[in-house]
Amino acid sequence: MTGGSAGLGRAIVRTLAHRGWDVAVLARGHDGLAGAVQDVASAGRRAVGVPCDVSEHEQVEAAADRVEELLGPVEVWVNDAMTSVFAPFLDTAPEDFERATRVTYLGFVNGTRAALRRMVPRDRGRVVQVGSALAFRGIPLQAAYCGSKHAMVGFTESVITELLHTGSAVHVSMVHMPGMNTTQFGWVRTTLPKYPQPVAPIYQPEACAAVVADVVDNPRRTTWVGEPTVGTILGNRTVAPLLDRYLARSGISGQQTDQDASTMVGDNLWEPVPGDHGAHGEFDDRSWRSSPQVWALRHRRALAGAAVGAVALAAGVVARGARR
Repeated sequence: MTGGSAGLGRAIVRTLAHRGWDVAVLARGHDGLAGAVQDVASAGRRAVGVPCDVSEHEQVEAAADRVEELLGPVEVWVNDAMTSVFAPFLDTAPEDFERATRVTYLGFVNGTRAALRRMVPRDRGRVVQVGSALAFRGIPLQAAYCGSKHAMVGFTESVITELLHTGSAVHVSMVHMPGMNTTQFGWVRTTLPKYPQPVAPIYQPEACAAVVADVVDNPRRTTWVGEPTVGTILGNRTVAPLLDRYLARSGISGQQTDQDASTMVGDNLWEPVPGDHGAHGEFDDRSWRSSPQVWALRHRRALAGAAVGAVALAAGVVARGARR
């Protein structure tokens, strides 16, 4: 699990542990790694924390070797590590843009490579890419993040086709997320005067982590989490020019609170912020624990069974009526 020391990744670590998985966590910050390992141990599972910068492929390969040495063969690999810069494109330093891209895009490439090098020869395993609605719709102030997530989708689609070509039993899935109440908004690099915030409506990370764990248990190619993700992706396919104008008017103010940016906990673009910051950000009071779409995602098999039953019942009623 990359990026498992904080935010959504931390919530995924906890969820997987409670579902019976041993969990290895790859991240830069020692304090967050220690906290994540303790979370897994508290759930009665084995854990290992490996300090790792996912933008460096050598570090990711070495971390994967270490994980297999301590926990055995990697059966599931979840890519979640990310970082970002909140700033207009022309106000973003080139080296900061490249750093955000290396972590948020090449971190997924490096993690996927490390996973597949181990899984493909065994002909089993699951890779889950944690994506975003912003993998399909760019918004102001997040050019580096949006570009990286778009690139991740194209890269993953290529990998999926190659695995299908060879008849591999390894599954690769993408789970695309809405705005969440995570730690990133307290430590993202920003040039803005105000404290950043996710685009509303905001979801608690546990709701999204549960969907990731469901996909781990029952792999499927693509999953959209939350009504805003569905609306954003479909809207961009049909009325992109209208979304351009809407986001031009509201996207910049909508990603800032009234709180001064000086109250943020730090800047984690190049170095981890000290401390164990857990999964949640500053927006508990206005974050959703679930929604009808998330509930339906998590109960899709039961709903499908109920639909089949309803159709069969209706067909039986019609048949009886015809006999009469």
